[in-house]
Amino acid sequence: MDNIKKHLQITFFGGVGSVTGANFLLESLRTRLIVDCGLLQGTPEASTENHAVFPYDPKTIDFLFVTHAHMDHIGKIPKLVRDGFRGKIYSTPETKEIARLMLLDAIKVMQMNARDEQQDTHKALKKHDKPLYEMGDLDQAFFLWSTIPYHTETRIGEDFSVYLKDAGHILGSSMYEFSYEGKKITFTGDSGNSPTPLLKDTESIEGAHYLVIDSVYGDRNHESKTERDAQFERIIKETIAQGGALVIPAFSLERTQVILYELNNLVEEGRVPSVPVFLDSPLGAKVTSIYGRTSKDFNTGVQQEITEGDDIFNFPKLTVTHSGIESREIANTPNPKIIIAGSGMSSGGRIIHHEMMFLPDAKSTILLMGYQAVGTLGREIQDEPKELEIDGQKIIVNARIEMISGYSSHKDSDGLLEMVEGAKDTLKKVFVVMGEPKASTYLAQRIRDNVGVEAVFPERGKPYKLEV
Repeated sequence: MDNIKKHLQITFFGGVGSVTGANFLLESLRTRLIVDCGLLQGTPEASTENHAVFPYDPKTIDFLFVTHAHMDHIGKIPKLVRDGFRGKIYSTPETKEIARLMLLDAIKVMQMNARDEQQDTHKALKKHDKPLYEMGDLDQAFFLWSTIPYHTETRIGEDFSVYLKDAGHILGSSMYEFSYEGKKITFTGDSGNSPTPLLKDTESIEGAHYLVIDSVYGDRNHESKTERDAQFERIIKETIAQGGALVIPAFSLERTQVILYELNNLVEEGRVPSVPVFLDSPLGAKVTSIYGRTSKDFNTGVQQEITEGDDIFNFPKLTVTHSGIESREIANTPNPKIIIAGSGMSSGGRIIHHEMMFLPDAKSTILLMGYQAVGTLGREIQDEPKELEIDGQKIIVNARIEMISGYSSHKDSDGLLEMVEGAKDTLKKVFVVMGEPKASTYLAQRIRDNVGVEAVFPERGKPYKLEV
């Protein structure tokens, strides 16, 4: 019996050497649980990887814990169910609600892509172009999905308990503290870039013996809040003064809401001229609606604004477009104007036709407001080429390219180090994941050098035994 109780190991099947594709297996001999089940995104091998057989048997997994509702953490959950998973899924209530929107949108996109391939006589429908899952798989996933609020201890299986803390990354994002035989294993998910414009700060890590930490910005720091806000205001004013369009690729979840909130403040305070602003993202609009009625997770300053009657996501001259026709008609509105559209890395969505229109315009600006993964169009634009190929068309780049990393919802290198520093008294080992290799290895070295705790950049698929 003692031998059974004292066997514990963790294996990293995704999110190693990549910012995306989170999928981590924690197991004793009695219980197998995974944390996150996300899509690999932005790499040439992503489609093949996402369609591949899971490296473990989904039927043998007892629990799935979802840290938050970004697709690189939830995008393969219906496939997990399709392939045999029948355990329990847990997250915060907010994550569950947003995840359903995100996954419904993903199914819609996959179905459209499959139809496009079938209609194109010059291409054969390949296995990797088929939808990963269908509505029945999604419905089954949500039948298995239960919720746990923050700061609640929950017994799971025969030998684990779990406690949720606010990660401060996006609405509903969680850090999971798993307790097993007196040892605590903490998964940060994606830790938030606190203080954020909207959300509460990332909570501290306490009593952890093993820590799995994200590292998107493990090797660099963001601008300060003051510098970040000043840059945003400057870019808006300069683009308007030039008579151009300010085009902002934005993730539907969190980034869109932050941009609307910041624009709301700038316009209402008269710090930037009031010009037409278009939110050209049906998914972004739906997520914003959820944010608008879930203010309990906002920081005290934002909660006070709402109490005083401010509609924080709405302001004069804001138009929300829904149909494709409305999206295309944005071009008929004279400049200057501001266009917010998905996706955040320009890897699809309505932002593409706006970029194709305004990249050649020297008066316009493309504003990147977060990490751009290698292999995405956003990363190509960030590198400021003289020309690009988009949808088979050669596009000359005359527009100004601007980058503000301070609005990222991820902690930077100093923030991550500070989080580990606060937990060093109990830590035995830190596993650094969810970053490009250079970011992860750099952060691991910083932790070893500055905190004095063993930190590793784990190998994919290698089991790591945890001492208990």
